[in-house]
Amino acid sequence: MRTIGFVGLAVFALFARTGGCVAQEASDPAGAGITAVEGLRLGHFTLRERPTGCTVVLAEDGAVAGVDVRGGAPGTREVALLDPVNRVQAVHAIVLSGGSAFGLDAASGVVRYLEERGIGYAVGGHVVPIVAGAILFDLGVGDGSIRPGPECGYQAALAASAAAPAEGSVGAGAGATVGKLRGLERAMKGGIGTASITLDDGLTVAAVVAVNAIGDVIDPATGEIIAGVRNEDGTGFADARRLLREGELPGRGGGGAPAGNTTIGVVATNASLTKAEITKVAQMAHDGLARAIYPAHTPRDGDTLFGLATGEHEDEGGLTRIGALAAEVVAEAILRAVRAATGLPGIPSASELAPAGG
Repeated sequence: MRTIGFVGLAVFALFARTGGCVAQEASDPAGAGITAVEGLRLGHFTLRERPTGCTVVLAEDGAVAGVDVRGGAPGTREVALLDPVNRVQAVHAIVLSGGSAFGLDAASGVVRYLEERGIGYAVGGHVVPIVAGAILFDLGVGDGSIRPGPECGYQAALAASAAAPAEGSVGAGAGATVGKLRGLERAMKGGIGTASITLDDGLTVAAVVAVNAIGDVIDPATGEIIAGVRNEDGTGFADARRLLREGELPGRGGGGAPAGNTTIGVVATNASLTKAEITKVAQMAHDGLARAIYPAHTPRDGDTLFGLATGEHEDEGGLTRIGALAAEVVAEAILRAVRAATGLPGIPSASELAPAGG
């Protein structure tokens, strides 16, 4: 007989009453996030049955792509194809999904969406869309037998828009949590966030990140914990940095079960880059992940960042500038993800918890 656990049952009950979330709502109109990169569109789909879902970044004209995997337990699709030594240069979409390995099926729906529109590589009388992706583990939140599949990916692609994307508890961030160093009972709500920087010379660098970390989300500018492991009474932060120094055993959930983690995302630029260059940008972007999440890149994480370059801008500032900006927008997207998140029963959001530590 399947057991969900107290937190999971409470979450499932809430979603059953409310009907879940499907629509993509406009977020802060001041910035378009990753859709500030011309040629990219983003869509979310959140399952009604429990908090999980998927997020799709569409590059229908094709974008030069790379990837960098830093976590020790990744779940990915088509990453070998993105190696700079391999033949295919561009992808048509990146899928970020909840549902652990089951969520990789969401990419099949995006492939179908693209094929129906004749988007992909022409091969032997067929059109073959190239869709890469990665997943995060959210099966402990609600009924884990409910996972994103092909229809989730298809609907997310249908919803894709160049408008400012929704953030927080939507799409791949719907079931995301952070601060699981002491189990899900002390965790807080993660989510998905997006950020962008556009310089006066026209260079744009942007990111979208689904944040599902074992540890704390920390503002790099202040060192302040924004969301993370809660203290004994649940009203403040235990501070993962202190816990690990005091000998805390990481990666264990309630009842001794492993906690599920992984932060995944996409960094993008309008610069004209090669596969090797956008791969280097994805590598440098992980600096932003490590600045904003502690600990990061652990053996139980699947931390993965994809890179996309649309080639609309001939940049003279060099790869160093693009990579450094990529790290900045990744950190900002992570902060935005948890600040925009909506809490669940037993899993409060950053906006619901007093900032004072405990």
